[in-house]
Amino acid sequence: MAIKIIAATGCPTGIAHTFMAQEALEQAAKRHGVEIKVETHGQVGIQNPLTPEDIAEADGVIIAADKDVQAERFAGKRVIDVPVGKAIKDPDALIEQIISGNVPIFRGKEPVTEEKDVNVETRSGSGAAIGHTIYKHLMNGVSHMLPFVVAGGVLTAISFLFGIYSFDPKSSQYNEFAATLKTIGGMGMNLMVPVLCAYIAESIAKRPGLVIGFIAGMIAYTNGTGFLGGIIGGFLTGYIMLGLAWAFKKLPKVFDGLKAIFLYPVIGLFIVGLLMWVLSSPMEAINKGLMSFLTGFQHSNPVLLGIIVGSMCAFDMGGPVNKAAYVTGTMLLGQGNYYFMAGVSAACITPPLVTGFAALFFRKYFDQGERNAAYVNFILGSTHITEGAIPFAAKNPLTTIPILMVGSSISAILTYLFKVQVPAPHGGFLVLPVVTRPFMWVTAILTGSIIGAILYGFSRKHSTAQQTENREGIASVI
Repeated sequence: MAIKIIAATGCPTGIAHTFMAQEALEQAAKRHGVEIKVETHGQVGIQNPLTPEDIAEADGVIIAADKDVQAERFAGKRVIDVPVGKAIKDPDALIEQIISGNVPIFRGKEPVTEEKDVNVETRSGSGAAIGHTIYKHLMNGVSHMLPFVVAGGVLTAISFLFGIYSFDPKSSQYNEFAATLKTIGGMGMNLMVPVLCAYIAESIAKRPGLVIGFIAGMIAYTNGTGFLGGIIGGFLTGYIMLGLAWAFKKLPKVFDGLKAIFLYPVIGLFIVGLLMWVLSSPMEAINKGLMSFLTGFQHSNPVLLGIIVGSMCAFDMGGPVNKAAYVTGTMLLGQGNYYFMAGVSAACITPPLVTGFAALFFRKYFDQGERNAAYVNFILGSTHITEGAIPFAAKNPLTTIPILMVGSSISAILTYLFKVQVPAPHGGFLVLPVVTRPFMWVTAILTGSIIGAILYGFSRKHSTAQQTENREGIASVI
């Protein structure tokens, strides 16, 4: 009987890693002659969903995700729970582990309400590290927040086409349509902290966490605690709601409905609301301090800031370090600082362009499949999708990743030196009409990309020469 495997993949943005992991697992399953069905949790929602029958018939489950993918469904099955990058880099090892049967059984716990509103955290049963679990909760918030940031940021950026002060009735540049666009875009941007907070809490405590998380996020936004307040509020809400679930678990079953509609929201809001209000002052001070620190680097030492931002963005290309820089950029963007995001965008665009130019300039050191993938990276990079460079980095990470970090750092440094402003949080070259000094920005990105491509091309040339020398040495011995 053929082995049947099911999997769920998901990355914070739901754009590239999610589907790269899906493809990698499907190809690995094909090589090993096993059947697999992969459910993807992308930005457009869940695709190819796993049915109860799929789960019941499965011999093993692979969760390759950096966000919540409803793991409680797999209670009683053999489950591997890993970051999404693991499925991209080493899918064969995951498939082989399922085939071997050397996989722990996921000891999921029954939901504490009939409506499955709260589910006590059970990731530890699958061997996931605490740090990865916390990262999953955080990225669940970030993934739901990003569409608000992108939509609101792009509309706000478009309003600047009519003039930087086109929203101000007192300015000679005032345009009513532009002012309306900026207002609408601003509403989207203003929702990012409440949404971040709510979906961190939802990842931990399901629907009751979502409800109280939204309100905690609104308190964070209203009191000026920004992203820091949203993150702390999300985790605070989630674990307090789990605490309430534990406290109420011995109530008679007849009170389940009352718990969901009255006890959880009222008591949860009272506790979380008071704590958030008390913590607002110190969190606001820390939040302003962090922004001041980053802004200070912006104005005092753009070279150092460019190295930091470029290295972070290219280090794991869509992973937690990259996302830390991106989230900081969106945070400052919401506060009207468009300089920081300009460097982040430049650094994120560069790695795929490095691979594209390298394949173009050093064609004979790349096989046909690599060249095809590298040329597609011109499109991915131009639209701010960094993940296209991952397959190239994965083949020789110790050499390739530092080269990509150098290229991204050069792009970011030049962007800061040229004092470019990018008011949109995503879109790559598609948002050039709203970029200040767009020619200088493109120049900065191309400079970093071409320098990186030359370094990467020579590294491929060297490795090819070394492989040829090794083969000739082996042949002479034989």
